[in-house]
Amino acid sequence: MITTVSTFIPALILFAPALLWLVGLTPASLANARPSMMARMNVGAAWLTFASALAAGVTYLFGMAHAWKLFSYALPGDIGSFSISIYVNSVTIIMLLLVSFVGAIVSLYARNYLDGDPNQGRFHKWLTLTLASILTLIVSGNLLMFSLAWISTSLCLHQLLMFYRERPAAILSAHKKFIASRISDVSLLLSIFLIGSTLHTLEFSEIFSHMAEMKGPLPSGLVAASLLVVLSAALKSAQFPFHGWLIQVMEAPTPVSALLHAGIVNAGAFLVIRMSPIMSYSGIALDTLSIIGLLTLALASLVMLTQTSIKVSLAWSTTAQMGFMLLECGLGLYSLAMLHLVAHSLYKAHAFLASGSGVDAFRGPAMPYASGGFKPGRMLASLLAGGIMAVAVGVAFGITFEEKPALIAAGAIVAIAVSQLILQSASAVNSSALVLRGLAMSAVVSLSYFALHALFKMALANSVLPALVVADPFHTGLAMVIVGVFLALSLLQQVLKYAPTVLGDGLYMHLYNGLYIDVYITRLLQRVWPSPAIQPGVPPAPFATLTSHGD
Repeated sequence: MITTVSTFIPALILFAPALLWLVGLTPASLANARPSMMARMNVGAAWLTFASALAAGVTYLFGMAHAWKLFSYALPGDIGSFSISIYVNSVTIIMLLLVSFVGAIVSLYARNYLDGDPNQGRFHKWLTLTLASILTLIVSGNLLMFSLAWISTSLCLHQLLMFYRERPAAILSAHKKFIASRISDVSLLLSIFLIGSTLHTLEFSEIFSHMAEMKGPLPSGLVAASLLVVLSAALKSAQFPFHGWLIQVMEAPTPVSALLHAGIVNAGAFLVIRMSPIMSYSGIALDTLSIIGLLTLALASLVMLTQTSIKVSLAWSTTAQMGFMLLECGLGLYSLAMLHLVAHSLYKAHAFLASGSGVDAFRGPAMPYASGGFKPGRMLASLLAGGIMAVAVGVAFGITFEEKPALIAAGAIVAIAVSQLILQSASAVNSSALVLRGLAMSAVVSLSYFALHALFKMALANSVLPALVVADPFHTGLAMVIVGVFLALSLLQQVLKYAPTVLGDGLYMHLYNGLYIDVYITRLLQRVWPSPAIQPGVPPAPFATLTSHGD
């Protein structure tokens, strides 16, 4: 068994990104000259990568963490070494399976989507390199190697975002993403320097061991490093107030949107989970992350309710989900954040790849709702039923909400989500069968949620260090605010369903335009670092006035 772990797993792990790097390094001229061949190579490599990840996952079976070092070079200043190394734990395996599967689906979709495009070969080249960069990021066992893959992912994605170089909106959104990514890169590199200067190692496995044995207050260098990690993660995941670029990159082809929203934008949460040995000891970093995530979640959810474009609404949804995910990380609920990451990636990849047929859903028959408009009593009853069901299922799984305020908030959010299913069924015209169906669906959702949470908690037990979150007045108050925000959003969603004009024309228009936050950010960036002009000789595409929501 030891021989298998020592040789078979690292070979499978290395095969995943290596094959994609090999295909992606095909010259662009050859890729465009033989687009069909390049597409087949991309799809074939992507599926072989997924098969390799699946074999590695079956062999590993969520055992103990392992690290393999292939090459090492000592860095000056006693900050550790740069190494080509692999770090495999449960987080690595889960992310490797997730990204390789989504990458294979997106590559297959892109082959048909871009068929006939004159730059089809170039697109597949950069798509392959982007996937290779993400997988390298996931398996990296050294912080400096991790940062190089982090930067490479952004630079390769930039080529995909700039695929339609004749579109001013594509250029502007890609430029804003480029600036946010460079700030994120600098923040990550500074945090790595501080970590190396304090712990004298850059290997994930050694950092985990050092932090597991640490006693007493966190050194100031690691506190600063944790705050820089928060900044880097927030910029990578399009958090408030630098969220506008994620809304405007809809100018890129749909496969890019699917890969970005289902994979790359999740890198912020992956960074925090990977750095949990340090983040868990830094209360100020986790609290900052929670506040940023909650602000982004509240804003994006409100704006999303006003959008009419399917893809733009999905983009705002991603921003809100990223806020929710980072909020979970900030509360120390790493297993919930990982569960959320996996579920969101699979859902959002499907949502974007199926967005072209989304209009058909509006043509189908809609469920009739009872007349009389919004009924607070019915919503209160649904919340009560959802709360009882969520608490009952949670207790059955041995979850005691008294342990941490964060668990109280998580349980309340599940109850609110379940109540929406019950309320939707109860609002149907004269159908007790639908009410029973709604109750049954709510029970299934609650059971699935807590079962998956237990599974992910068990899987991540040896891969993250638990956060030291205590039940003090601040965290108790934060938990109450979180529950209040979700209740308010749930109430507003129901009110808008029956009375769309309740916000008034002025407020509705302000929310539709994202409260103009991105407008001011764009103006500032254009003064400091103007976006590049359209390339000479490339005819501009028809272009309407750019608004803050990217339509």
